[in-house]
Amino acid sequence: MTMTPRVRKFALTAHVTFSVGWLGAVVCSLALGIAGLTSRDAEVVRAAYLTMELIGWSVLVPLSLASLLTGLVQSLGTTWGLFRHYWVLTKLLMNVFATAVLLLYMQTLSYLADMAAGMRTAADVSGMRDPSPVGHAAAALLLLLVAATLSVYKPRGMTGYGQRRQHAGRATALAP
Repeated sequence: MTMTPRVRKFALTAHVTFSVGWLGAVVCSLALGIAGLTSRDAEVVRAAYLTMELIGWSVLVPLSLASLLTGLVQSLGTTWGLFRHYWVLTKLLMNVFATAVLLLYMQTLSYLADMAAGMRTAADVSGMRDPSPVGHAAAALLLLLVAATLSVYKPRGMTGYGQRRQHAGRATALAP
């Protein structure tokens, strides 16, 4: 099934928009994680963790799922295919992995936000300093940058399935 050029462009625009939005939200989460880890101001730390949870549930999760869905639509509706090229398959696996880790990590962010909501004094801040939001956001940023690079450069290399499909297509085209 191949999409019409108009539908393909719409699907590509949606995929790029959701993916870039996800990337931007990760950068914001990284900045908030750094603020939560390094600030001496209790209110800044508290706000950072509360905001990370809000961004996580309201922005990161929806954009990661939308990126995954539109990526599937793009791959299944174009000649690139889902299993034909290693770069497409690699992006799919990276997206599934990143989304799964995000969904699991949201439990930790919710826990940290609950702790932040219960902070009453500046002394409570010392227990809030957690490097995991910074580590997770930095890893997500790296992963998303690699995915973007794969999308732009589209390295050569077809999977065994892709090679068989290509060979079968040529044989069909040459048959009388």
